[in-house]
Amino acid sequence: MPPASLALTQHLLGFDTINPPGNEAACMQFLADWLSERGFTVNLSSFGAGRSNLIAHLHGASPGKPLAFTGHLDTVPLGNQPWQHDPFGSDIVADRLYGRGSSDMKAAIAAFAFACLQQQTAIRAGRGVVLLITGGEETGCEGARSLIDAGTLPEIGALIVGEPTANYPVIGHKGALWLRCETRGKTAHGAMPELGINAIYLAADALGKIRHFSPGAQHPLMKQPTLNVGRIQGGLNINSVPDRTAFDVDIRSAPNLQHATIRQRLAAMLGEEVQITTLVDLPAVLSSEENQWIQSVYRRCQTLFTQPLAARVVPYFTDASLLLPALGNPPCIILGPGEPTMAHQTDEYCLLSKLGEAEQLYGQIIADWMKV
Repeated sequence: MPPASLALTQHLLGFDTINPPGNEAACMQFLADWLSERGFTVNLSSFGAGRSNLIAHLHGASPGKPLAFTGHLDTVPLGNQPWQHDPFGSDIVADRLYGRGSSDMKAAIAAFAFACLQQQTAIRAGRGVVLLITGGEETGCEGARSLIDAGTLPEIGALIVGEPTANYPVIGHKGALWLRCETRGKTAHGAMPELGINAIYLAADALGKIRHFSPGAQHPLMKQPTLNVGRIQGGLNINSVPDRTAFDVDIRSAPNLQHATIRQRLAAMLGEEVQITTLVDLPAVLSSEENQWIQSVYRRCQTLFTQPLAARVVPYFTDASLLLPALGNPPCIILGPGEPTMAHQTDEYCLLSKLGEAEQLYGQIIADWMKV
């Protein structure tokens, strides 16, 4: 029997929410209507043309803070490689549901929405649930930032982030510091380069230094921080000395490192010839494995795995980077049915068996929360 959330997942996959530009509004409106028709109190908010977020409540009768789930509806571009399956067609082959966003992370949103419906009686009698559905996550959590700036976030007791983990509970992720480094030169005719200052050469000197720059000491769980130069742009035409070059640096950090310190060290090493601008600044996330609620989630997840669960983190960032500090730093688990290796891949898929597992798992976690 297919998972109960399959049809909803397929509907969500049918919307093109590739970011940029995002255009989550139509998909978000569909989900808002779907939730509202099934008893949720829903609030939509915009953070730009075609961009939106959603907060949905199932209120409970008992005192105490609700359990929260979060997920994003925007997806990354399709890439340059041809797809064998329609990225918006929801093809099913054996146990695989294909589509852009199937693993990252529309299947998880459908799974926890259905889990809430299946546990609605317990939720109404208990402490309630909140769904925080965002746009703009893939390009730096703009949607989450808009929710925070609006001041409409509710109080919550714990947060589940439905990013792809193949239903393995993850207690944290690395932070992301994206920097734009810019060199300025002086333009001149390409036949008389001695009259100019070549900004590409200045950037090359800076890149030589950056290649050997360490963001800081390794973390016991997250290991070594990483640095990657992912993009470079310089020059306007071949027969001119370029007067501007910019390259972008992607640093992934851990809780033992301060982003301000990393940037200061990098700026000191590169010198005044390089101007640095921060593009994205998202702190690392790490919850205590000893937390009582996290231990209860571990016990529920353990039934799906033969080996004892161990503390695990992921290298990618999530909306939790911004949401957790704004929510008062409640315990957080990253837990979703998607395949981590399928995120951002051509012919992305989610296993239907994992989707079914996630429905049950989320339902069990909800039921446990309402009993406390």
